[in-house]
Amino acid sequence: MTRWVAGGLAAVILAAAAVAGLAWWRSTSRTPLVEALALAPADTQRYSWTDWAGVRRELDAGVGADSSADAVEDFLSSAYDADLAATSALVTDAGLVHRRTGVSPATAAWELFTQAEDGAVIMLGLPDDLSADDLSERLLDAGYTAPEGDDRVWDGTELLGDFEWPTDLGFVALDADRHVLVGSDSADYLRSVLDGDDEPDEDVTAAAEALDEPLSAAVYSGDWACAELAMSQADDTDEAQGEELVAQAGRVDPLRSFALAAQPGGDVLAAMTFADHEQARRNADTRSRLASGAAPGQGGAFTDRFALGEVRADGRVLTMELDPVDGSYVLSDLATGPLLFATC
Repeated sequence: MTRWVAGGLAAVILAAAAVAGLAWWRSTSRTPLVEALALAPADTQRYSWTDWAGVRRELDAGVGADSSADAVEDFLSSAYDADLAATSALVTDAGLVHRRTGVSPATAAWELFTQAEDGAVIMLGLPDDLSADDLSERLLDAGYTAPEGDDRVWDGTELLGDFEWPTDLGFVALDADRHVLVGSDSADYLRSVLDGDDEPDEDVTAAAEALDEPLSAAVYSGDWACAELAMSQADDTDEAQGEELVAQAGRVDPLRSFALAAQPGGDVLAAMTFADHEQARRNADTRSRLASGAAPGQGGAFTDRFALGEVRADGRVLTMELDPVDGSYVLSDLATGPLLFATC
Protein backbone atom coordinates (compact mmCIF):
# COMPACT_ATOMS: atom_id res chain seq x y z
CA MET A 1 0.00 0.00 0.00
CA THR A 2 1.16 3.56 -0.73
CA ARG A 3 0.25 6.70 1.11
CA TRP A 4 -1.44 9.47 -0.81
CA VAL A 5 0.55 12.40 -2.17
CA ALA A 6 -1.06 15.28 -4.00
CA GLY A 7 0.35 16.78 -7.16
CA GLY A 8 3.14 16.30 -9.68
CA LEU A 9 4.93 13.07 -10.42
CA ALA A 10 3.52 11.36 -7.33
CA ALA A 11 -0.01 11.78 -8.65
CA VAL A 12 0.98 10.29 -12.01
CA ILE A 13 2.56 7.30 -10.30
CA LEU A 14 -0.49 6.80 -8.10
CA ALA A 15 -2.84 7.04 -11.05
CA ALA A 16 -0.83 4.44 -12.91
CA ALA A 17 -0.91 2.19 -9.88
CA ALA A 18 -4.68 2.57 -9.65
CA VAL A 19 -5.12 1.60 -13.30
CA ALA A 20 -2.88 -1.43 -12.83
CA GLY A 21 -4.83 -2.36 -9.71
CA LEU A 22 -8.14 -2.15 -11.53
CA ALA A 23 -6.79 -4.31 -14.34
CA TRP A 24 -5.65 -6.88 -11.77
CA TRP A 25 -9.05 -6.78 -10.03
CA ARG A 26 -10.99 -7.40 -13.22
CA SER A 27 -8.65 -10.09 -14.56
CA THR A 28 -9.03 -12.36 -11.55
CA SER A 29 -11.47 -15.25 -11.69
CA ARG A 30 -12.73 -14.59 -8.16
CA THR A 31 -15.91 -12.59 -7.65
CA PRO A 32 -15.72 -9.01 -6.35
CA LEU A 33 -17.09 -10.16 -2.99
CA VAL A 34 -14.44 -12.85 -2.56
CA GLU A 35 -11.71 -10.42 -3.65
CA ALA A 36 -12.90 -7.90 -1.09
CA LEU A 37 -12.91 -10.55 1.65
CA ALA A 38 -9.25 -11.18 0.90
CA LEU A 39 -8.50 -7.54 1.80
CA ALA A 40 -10.26 -7.73 5.17
CA PRO A 41 -8.63 -8.46 8.55
CA ALA A 42 -8.13 -12.20 9.04
CA ASP A 43 -9.92 -12.20 12.41
CA THR A 44 -13.13 -10.68 11.00
CA GLN A 45 -16.29 -12.32 12.32
CA ARG A 46 -18.93 -10.41 10.37
CA TYR A 47 -18.78 -9.10 6.79
CA SER A 48 -21.43 -6.79 5.34
CA TRP A 49 -21.28 -6.41 1.56
CA THR A 50 -23.01 -4.02 -0.83
CA ASP A 51 -22.35 -4.02 -4.58
CA TRP A 52 -23.26 -0.39 -5.14
CA ALA A 53 -22.63 -0.50 -8.89
CA GLY A 54 -24.96 -3.52 -9.09
CA VAL A 55 -27.61 -1.83 -6.93
CA ARG A 56 -27.55 1.22 -9.17
CA ARG A 57 -28.07 -1.02 -12.21
CA GLU A 58 -30.81 -3.03 -10.50
CA LEU A 59 -32.76 0.12 -9.63
CA ASP A 60 -31.88 1.92 -12.87
CA ALA A 61 -30.73 4.79 -10.69
CA GLY A 62 -29.50 7.88 -12.46
CA VAL A 63 -27.06 8.97 -9.77
CA GLY A 64 -23.36 9.68 -10.10
CA ALA A 65 -20.57 12.06 -9.28
CA ASP A 66 -22.61 15.14 -10.25
CA SER A 67 -25.68 14.18 -8.19
CA SER A 68 -26.83 16.38 -5.34
CA ALA A 69 -26.82 15.24 -1.74
CA ASP A 70 -30.63 15.04 -1.89
CA ALA A 71 -30.46 12.80 -4.96
CA VAL A 72 -28.06 10.48 -3.13
CA GLU A 73 -30.43 10.29 -0.18
CA ASP A 74 -33.36 9.54 -2.52
CA PHE A 75 -31.36 6.74 -4.12
CA LEU A 76 -30.60 5.26 -0.70
CA SER A 77 -34.28 5.42 0.20
CA SER A 78 -35.11 3.45 -2.95
CA ALA A 79 -32.35 0.93 -2.18
CA TYR A 80 -33.71 0.53 1.34
CA ASP A 81 -37.25 -0.05 0.02
CA ALA A 82 -35.85 -2.76 -2.26
CA ASP A 83 -34.04 -4.37 0.72
CA LEU A 84 -30.66 -3.69 -0.88
CA ALA A 85 -29.15 -1.24 1.61
CA ALA A 86 -29.51 -3.14 4.89
CA THR A 87 -25.87 -4.23 4.92
CA SER A 88 -24.40 -0.77 4.30
CA ALA A 89 -22.62 1.30 6.93
CA LEU A 90 -22.93 4.42 4.75
CA VAL A 91 -26.67 5.03 4.87
CA THR A 92 -26.42 7.81 7.47
CA ASP A 93 -25.02 11.11 6.16
CA ALA A 94 -24.16 9.57 2.78
CA GLY A 95 -25.23 12.78 1.05
CA LEU A 96 -22.80 14.81 3.14
CA VAL A 97 -19.93 12.43 2.43
CA HIS A 98 -20.79 12.47 -1.27
CA ARG A 99 -20.79 16.26 -1.43
CA ARG A 100 -17.44 16.62 0.33
CA THR A 101 -15.46 13.68 -1.07
CA GLY A 102 -17.22 12.40 -4.18
CA VAL A 103 -17.28 8.90 -2.67
CA SER A 104 -20.69 7.50 -1.73
CA PRO A 105 -23.21 4.79 -2.66
CA ALA A 106 -23.90 6.91 -5.75
CA THR A 107 -20.33 6.50 -7.05
CA ALA A 108 -18.55 3.66 -5.21
CA ALA A 109 -18.14 0.34 -6.97
CA TRP A 110 -18.76 -1.63 -3.78
CA GLU A 111 -18.64 -1.50 0.02
CA LEU A 112 -17.45 -4.05 2.57
CA PHE A 113 -17.92 -3.37 6.28
CA THR A 114 -16.09 -5.79 8.57
CA GLN A 115 -16.32 -6.36 12.30
CA ALA A 116 -13.84 -8.20 14.51
CA GLU A 117 -13.27 -8.32 18.25
CA ASP A 118 -10.62 -5.59 18.06
CA GLY A 119 -12.37 -3.18 15.71
CA ALA A 120 -14.22 -2.47 12.48
CA VAL A 121 -13.26 -1.16 9.06
CA ILE A 122 -15.13 -0.04 5.98
CA MET A 123 -13.68 -0.65 2.52
CA LEU A 124 -14.90 1.15 -0.59
CA GLY A 125 -14.11 0.37 -4.19
CA LEU A 126 -13.40 3.84 -5.57
CA PRO A 127 -14.95 5.24 -8.74
CA ASP A 128 -12.82 4.61 -11.82
CA ASP A 129 -12.67 8.30 -12.73
CA LEU A 130 -11.75 9.60 -9.27
CA SER A 131 -8.01 10.23 -9.20
CA ALA A 132 -5.87 10.07 -6.08
CA ASP A 133 -4.89 13.70 -6.57
CA ASP A 134 -8.50 14.88 -6.75
CA LEU A 135 -9.54 12.81 -3.75
CA SER A 136 -6.57 14.07 -1.74
CA GLU A 137 -7.68 17.63 -2.34
CA ARG A 138 -11.26 16.76 -1.40
CA LEU A 139 -10.13 15.14 1.85
CA LEU A 140 -8.11 18.21 2.75
CA ASP A 141 -11.05 20.49 1.95
CA ALA A 142 -13.37 18.26 3.98
CA GLY A 143 -11.22 18.67 7.07
CA TYR A 144 -8.88 15.67 7.11
CA THR A 145 -5.24 16.10 8.09
CA ALA A 146 -2.85 14.51 5.59
CA PRO A 147 -0.47 11.80 6.81
CA GLU A 148 3.19 12.58 7.41
CA GLY A 149 6.32 10.52 7.01
CA ASP A 150 5.66 6.80 6.61
CA ASP A 151 2.15 7.04 8.02
CA ARG A 152 -0.69 6.29 5.60
CA VAL A 153 -3.67 7.36 7.71
CA TRP A 154 -5.59 10.56 7.10
CA ASP A 155 -6.87 11.98 10.40
CA GLY A 156 -10.51 13.10 10.47
CA THR A 157 -10.68 13.97 14.17
CA GLU A 158 -11.77 17.50 13.30
CA LEU A 159 -14.72 16.10 11.34
CA LEU A 160 -15.75 13.77 14.15
CA GLY A 161 -15.79 16.68 16.58
CA ASP A 162 -18.90 18.20 15.01
CA PHE A 163 -20.82 14.89 15.16
CA GLU A 164 -21.82 15.11 11.51
CA TRP A 165 -19.26 12.79 9.96
CA PRO A 166 -19.68 8.97 9.98
CA THR A 167 -17.40 7.57 12.66
CA ASP A 168 -16.37 4.71 10.36
CA LEU A 169 -14.71 7.31 8.13
CA GLY A 170 -13.02 9.08 11.02
CA PHE A 171 -9.67 7.85 9.73
CA VAL A 172 -9.02 6.78 6.15
CA ALA A 173 -6.22 5.39 3.97
CA LEU A 174 -5.81 4.28 0.38
CA ASP A 175 -4.79 0.96 -1.04
CA ALA A 176 -3.56 2.50 -4.28
CA ASP A 177 -2.79 -0.83 -5.94
CA ARG A 178 -6.44 -1.86 -5.76
CA HIS A 179 -8.04 1.61 -5.84
CA VAL A 180 -9.75 1.01 -2.50
CA LEU A 181 -10.45 3.45 0.32
CA VAL A 182 -10.25 1.97 3.83
CA GLY A 183 -11.78 3.69 6.87
CA SER A 184 -12.20 3.09 10.58
CA ASP A 185 -13.16 4.84 13.79
CA SER A 186 -9.69 3.98 15.20
CA ALA A 187 -6.43 5.14 13.64
CA ASP A 188 -4.42 2.42 15.39
CA TYR A 189 -6.77 -0.34 14.26
CA LEU A 190 -6.71 1.00 10.72
CA ARG A 191 -2.91 0.90 10.74
CA SER A 192 -2.97 -2.71 11.91
CA VAL A 193 -5.33 -3.59 9.06
CA LEU A 194 -3.09 -1.89 6.51
CA ASP A 195 -0.12 -3.92 7.74
CA GLY A 196 -1.97 -7.27 7.60
CA ASP A 197 -1.97 -9.59 4.62
CA ASP A 198 -3.75 -12.75 5.80
CA GLU A 199 -6.42 -14.53 3.77
CA PRO A 200 -9.92 -14.88 5.27
CA ASP A 201 -11.14 -18.11 6.83
CA GLU A 202 -11.67 -20.78 4.16
CA ASP A 203 -15.17 -21.55 5.43
CA VAL A 204 -16.17 -17.90 5.09
CA THR A 205 -14.69 -17.82 1.60
CA ALA A 206 -16.56 -20.98 0.62
CA ALA A 207 -19.90 -19.48 1.69
CA ALA A 208 -19.13 -16.23 -0.16
CA GLU A 209 -18.20 -18.12 -3.33
CA ALA A 210 -21.55 -19.91 -3.25
CA LEU A 211 -23.33 -16.54 -3.39
CA ASP A 212 -21.83 -15.76 -6.82
CA GLU A 213 -22.21 -11.97 -7.31
CA PRO A 214 -24.85 -10.72 -4.83
CA LEU A 215 -26.10 -7.15 -4.64
CA SER A 216 -25.89 -7.19 -0.86
CA ALA A 217 -24.90 -9.87 1.61
CA ALA A 218 -24.20 -10.67 5.24
CA VAL A 219 -21.42 -13.24 5.70
CA TYR A 220 -20.59 -14.63 9.15
CA SER A 221 -17.95 -16.87 10.63
CA GLY A 222 -19.25 -19.98 12.36
CA ASP A 223 -18.54 -18.55 15.81
CA TRP A 224 -20.48 -15.36 15.05
CA ALA A 225 -23.40 -17.19 13.46
CA CYS A 226 -23.69 -19.71 16.28
CA ALA A 227 -23.69 -16.91 18.86
CA GLU A 228 -25.65 -14.11 17.19
CA LEU A 229 -28.18 -16.18 15.21
CA ALA A 230 -28.75 -18.76 17.94
CA MET A 231 -32.18 -19.36 19.41
CA SER A 232 -30.63 -18.58 22.79
CA GLN A 233 -31.04 -14.94 21.72
CA ALA A 234 -34.84 -15.42 21.79
CA ASP A 235 -37.09 -15.23 24.82
CA ASP A 236 -37.74 -18.38 26.83
CA THR A 237 -40.98 -19.29 25.04
CA ASP A 238 -39.51 -18.93 21.55
CA GLU A 239 -36.33 -20.74 22.56
CA ALA A 240 -38.35 -23.70 23.86
CA GLN A 241 -40.42 -23.79 20.64
CA GLY A 242 -37.25 -23.67 18.59
CA GLU A 243 -35.73 -26.59 20.48
CA GLU A 244 -38.87 -28.62 19.87
CA LEU A 245 -38.87 -27.82 16.14
CA VAL A 246 -35.20 -28.76 15.83
CA ALA A 247 -35.88 -32.06 17.60
CA GLN A 248 -38.70 -32.78 15.14
CA ALA A 249 -36.62 -31.80 12.09
CA GLY A 250 -33.75 -34.17 12.81
CA ARG A 251 -30.03 -33.83 13.34
CA VAL A 252 -28.62 -30.32 12.91
CA ASP A 253 -24.84 -30.03 12.66
CA PRO A 254 -22.83 -26.94 13.69
CA LEU A 255 -22.29 -24.26 11.07
CA ARG A 256 -18.77 -23.34 10.03
CA SER A 257 -19.99 -20.21 8.27
CA PHE A 258 -23.28 -18.65 7.22
CA ALA A 259 -24.24 -16.16 4.53
CA LEU A 260 -27.45 -14.53 3.34
CA ALA A 261 -27.58 -12.49 0.16
CA ALA A 262 -29.91 -10.47 -2.04
CA GLN A 263 -29.45 -11.58 -5.64
CA PRO A 264 -30.12 -9.65 -8.87
CA GLY A 265 -33.77 -10.05 -9.78
CA GLY A 266 -35.06 -10.14 -6.21
CA ASP A 267 -34.29 -13.64 -4.91
CA VAL A 268 -32.39 -14.26 -1.68
CA LEU A 269 -29.81 -17.01 -1.26
CA ALA A 270 -28.63 -18.58 2.01
CA ALA A 271 -25.31 -20.46 2.14
CA MET A 272 -23.87 -22.54 4.98
CA THR A 273 -20.68 -24.56 5.28
CA PHE A 274 -20.20 -27.74 7.28
CA ALA A 275 -17.37 -30.11 8.13
CA ASP A 276 -17.99 -32.37 5.14
CA HIS A 277 -20.44 -33.30 2.38
CA GLU A 278 -22.29 -35.82 4.56
CA GLN A 279 -23.18 -33.08 7.03
CA ALA A 280 -24.18 -30.69 4.25
CA ARG A 281 -26.44 -33.32 2.67
CA ARG A 282 -28.06 -34.20 6.00
CA ASN A 283 -28.64 -30.55 6.85
CA ALA A 284 -30.22 -29.96 3.44
CA ASP A 285 -33.10 -32.05 4.73
CA THR A 286 -33.28 -30.85 8.33
CA ARG A 287 -32.81 -27.16 7.60
CA SER A 288 -35.33 -27.30 4.75
CA ARG A 289 -37.89 -28.46 7.28
CA LEU A 290 -36.92 -25.66 9.66
CA ALA A 291 -37.10 -23.04 6.89
CA SER A 292 -40.58 -24.17 5.85
CA GLY A 293 -42.37 -23.87 9.17
CA ALA A 294 -42.76 -21.61 12.17
CA ALA A 295 -40.24 -18.81 12.78
CA PRO A 296 -39.93 -18.45 16.56
CA GLY A 297 -37.89 -15.41 17.44
CA GLN A 298 -38.85 -13.80 14.12
CA GLY A 299 -42.59 -14.15 14.55
CA GLY A 300 -45.14 -15.99 12.45
CA ALA A 301 -43.86 -18.48 9.89
CA PHE A 302 -41.08 -18.41 7.31
CA THR A 303 -43.72 -18.98 4.63
CA ASP A 304 -45.01 -15.48 5.48
CA ARG A 305 -41.67 -14.16 4.27
CA PHE A 306 -40.52 -16.44 1.44
CA ALA A 307 -41.17 -19.58 -0.55
CA LEU A 308 -38.37 -22.10 -0.22
CA GLY A 309 -36.85 -22.96 -3.57
CA GLU A 310 -34.03 -25.30 -4.53
CA VAL A 311 -31.86 -26.62 -1.69
CA ARG A 312 -28.49 -28.07 -2.71
CA ALA A 313 -25.54 -29.70 -0.99
CA ASP A 314 -22.45 -29.11 -3.12
CA GLY A 315 -19.45 -30.57 -1.36
CA ARG A 316 -19.59 -29.22 2.18
CA VAL A 317 -21.59 -26.12 1.17
CA LEU A 318 -25.37 -26.01 1.50
CA THR A 319 -27.38 -23.40 -0.40
CA MET A 320 -31.06 -22.55 -0.05
CA GLU A 321 -32.97 -20.38 -2.53
CA LEU A 322 -35.54 -18.09 -0.93
CA ASP A 323 -38.20 -16.38 -3.06
CA PRO A 324 -39.42 -13.37 -1.04
CA VAL A 325 -43.13 -12.75 -0.63
CA ASP A 326 -44.16 -9.36 -2.02
CA GLY A 327 -43.57 -6.66 0.55
CA SER A 328 -41.26 -8.75 2.74
CA TYR A 329 -37.73 -7.77 3.72
CA VAL A 330 -36.05 -11.15 3.85
CA LEU A 331 -32.44 -10.01 4.03
CA SER A 332 -33.14 -7.32 6.61
CA ASP A 333 -35.30 -9.61 8.75
CA LEU A 334 -33.13 -12.71 8.68
CA ALA A 335 -29.60 -11.24 8.77
CA THR A 336 -29.96 -10.88 12.54
CA GLY A 337 -30.94 -13.48 15.10
CA PRO A 338 -32.49 -15.50 16.35
CA LEU A 339 -32.84 -17.46 13.13
CA LEU A 340 -34.08 -21.02 13.44
CA PHE A 341 -32.67 -22.53 10.25
CA ALA A 342 -29.24 -21.04 11.06
CA THR A 343 -29.17 -22.51 14.53
CA CYS A 344 -26.19 -24.54 15.78
